[in-house]
Amino acid sequence: MAQTIIKAKSHAAAPPAATPQVRQVSVDDGSAGQRLDNFLLRELKGVPKTHVYRIIRSGEVRVNKGRAAADTRLQVGDIVRLPPVRVAPPPSEETQAAVPPREFPVLFEDEHLMVVDKPAGVAVHGGSGVSFGVIEQLRRSRPDAKFLELVHRLDKETSGLLLLAKKRSALTALQDQFRQRETGKTYAALVVGAWPAKTKVIDVALHKYLNADGERRVRAVENDHDEGRRSISLVRIAASYAAFTLLDVTIKTGRTHQIRVHLAHTGHAIAGDDKYGDFPLNKALAAGRLVPGCRFDRMFLHARRLAFDHPASGERIELTAPLPSECETLLAHLPTP
Repeated sequence: MAQTIIKAKSHAAAPPAATPQVRQVSVDDGSAGQRLDNFLLRELKGVPKTHVYRIIRSGEVRVNKGRAAADTRLQVGDIVRLPPVRVAPPPSEETQAAVPPREFPVLFEDEHLMVVDKPAGVAVHGGSGVSFGVIEQLRRSRPDAKFLELVHRLDKETSGLLLLAKKRSALTALQDQFRQRETGKTYAALVVGAWPAKTKVIDVALHKYLNADGERRVRAVENDHDEGRRSISLVRIAASYAAFTLLDVTIKTGRTHQIRVHLAHTGHAIAGDDKYGDFPLNKALAAGRLVPGCRFDRMFLHARRLAFDHPASGERIELTAPLPSECETLLAHLPTP
């Protein structure tokens, strides 16, 4: 089977052929130091993450003709064998032109990274029925940026602090911190009901699955569940209201929908959560029937604090983002106990 040598690029994967073929990709300076799994997720756009890990485990992916683990660090000049898999086609010029350039409030920026305050209702990236997100819009608004990648993700419905890397070395270092749980992430969440003051730690495993409509969901399972992943959230009461409680939630693990499912599992769903929440209550909130004089039609989950070590200087950076105005307005209208 024909093989070609292709230099790895910062953003784009090679365009797919009509019939997928083996590719041999040479690791360049921009990809040096990256984990093999993250390298593949970038090169194999559109390939499910589960399939990426499967081809690593099976040995179909090779580094310098040998098997390699997902956490293998790539070096300049390494040759990575990619098996024949179908990848998403690169975006057309028409598709790229359809992405409107947009800047977001910047709370910190230097030559290595930037932190923006993402509004609710905006995806962090395109995919799954979403044409574009924060990363695509920022790239469009900064056409001269040589490198710009998401370090982590936030749900579309969640607002708050989002960290992006402007250099490959920064991306690698920051993702390592997230993986090793060396970062600090605290969220403001308004939940339904009176939160029990004695509940300060939620240590409940989570399991991802697809519902009947093929949508991704997460549920709480027993900690010894075969497919459950241990998940830990620390909870502190920030303010109490007659029918709600404002919480500070610090996550020690970064599972999909972790806070949303953990809080719903305790019987105190997040106000406005359209996946795990109290749907009649959400509808009443959005219509202005539940809280007189206030309509609230989003999920009250805000990434308000982010702490990490600067990838170049090692300095500890701690940033906070104030609550969005719509959240402040709701709190101002809530009666106290």
